[in-house]
This record gives sequence, structure tokens and C-alpha cells, in this order.
Amino acid sequence: MPKRVAVVTGASRGVGKGIAIELCEAQFVVYITGRSANEMAYIRGGGTAIQCDHRDDRQVEQAFGRIVEEQGRIDVLVNNAWGGYMNMIEDGQYTWHRPFWEQPVWRWDAMFHAGVRAAYVASRLAVPSMVAQRSGLIVNLSHWAAQKHVANVSYGVAKAATDKLTADAAHELRDHNVAVMSLYPGLVRTEKVMAAAQWLDLSNSESPRFVGRAVAALANDSNIMDRSGRVFVAAALAEEYGFTDPDGNTPRPLTLAEA
Repeated sequence: MPKRVAVVTGASRGVGKGIAIELCEAQFVVYITGRSANEMAYIRGGGTAIQCDHRDDRQVEQAFGRIVEEQGRIDVLVNNAWGGYMNMIEDGQYTWHRPFWEQPVWRWDAMFHAGVRAAYVASRLAVPSMVAQRSGLIVNLSHWAAQKHVANVSYGVAKAATDKLTADAAHELRDHNVAVMSLYPGLVRTEKVMAAAQWLDLSNSESPRFVGRAVAALANDSNIMDRSGRVFVAAALAEEYGFTDPDGNTPRPLTLAEA
């Protein structure tokens, strides 16, 4: 049986990188996309990196066209690409937690264009292959901000839109045996988080590869359709599937009240 094919968007670093590494470990043929070719060098030998800006439909269409042409199929799509985290400090002011009337409008546009819309477009391009083979999995990276106020209005609305994309896409794909779900990481020790480690409590944090193990476990679940259309917390999946972080630790799943 040929190896299954996985695509991880926005995988230059951080959570996407951890997911790509774990899917390689799980013996998938892995393609990653990202805007920086240099930062995707880690995948050499374990997969294929495609330089792609998910704000540019032409680049995205070319990337997915290449994958289908080379592999003939896509089995797993992880929508990790996102926008809006850049430039949290403008003119010497930290704007991330400001009320919406004091937020820069570009942040809303970045989250929807490079995040929600990017997930929609990538899914639209991956799904025909999945429908044809009557199997597939789409994982949308999301966050508790979809369900409560976290940080700012733009972030919450964008994450809520991501979860709605999950629910409605799952509804339309159910008869085709293609599963869609949202995945909530906890506090992930990405490069940016570690740069601010001195101001953070990392006692219940997780590595990017922990999130990758959650995706790999979902991809290997023979009853995955039972989970389609729902939201899952990475640390809760660890308890269900029995995996740990690479360091042997298992973060405690957060609840909505704690998030």
C-alpha cells in the first residue's frame, strides 16, 4: 500500500513545523508550505517544502496542483497558516490586547485573509482528491478564543469562523467519508513563545511536536468519522490516545474556564 500523503500549511516554524515532523515520523509523505524557503530546510529528507504565500491564490493552486500531480492523492490536510500576530507593538505601543476600536484594522484583514480564507481555499483544493478516494482528514488549527473573549475581538471572531468552517465543511463531506475537525493546542513552546519565556508560566506548556502527535493520532484513528465536525483539545487527545510530549510529559487539558 502506498504511503499516505499529508499537507501542512504554514509550517516554516512553530506548531506547523512540529506537526510536519511528527507526520514524517508516522511515515506519511509530507508536503509543507511556507513563505520562507530558508526556514523550511528542516524538512529535507523527510518530505517536500513548497514556498507558498497563502494570501496568493495562484501560488496555492500551483502548490496543490503539484502535490496531486506528484502523488495522485491527498490524505491529510492540516490548515495551520495564520496571520495577524505580527507587529504587536506599533509606534512603541502594545496593541494586541486593546479594545476593537483601538485595534489596527489590518489585524482583522490579516487573520481572515492569511488564516480563515487560507484554510477555506486550501481545503477547497485538497477535497476533490479526498472525495474521489472516499477518505481523508482535514484538521483546522483553532483556539479557545472561538468560545470566549481572549486577547481581542478580531482573534475571537476569526477563530469562531474557523470552527464554523470545520462544522459546516464536515456536514457537507460526511457522505463522502471525509472528516473535518478543529484542534486546540495549549500554550505551545514555539520560537516566539520561548523568546518571551521569562514572562510566562510554562509549567503546563507543550512542544510543537506534541500537537503533531495529536494530528498523527487522529490520522491513524480508524473511527475518525465519529469525531468529524467537532473541536478537540490536543492535551485531551493525549489522554485518549495515550501519547506524550517527546520529553515524556503530558500537559493537563485546559477547560474553557481556564483558557
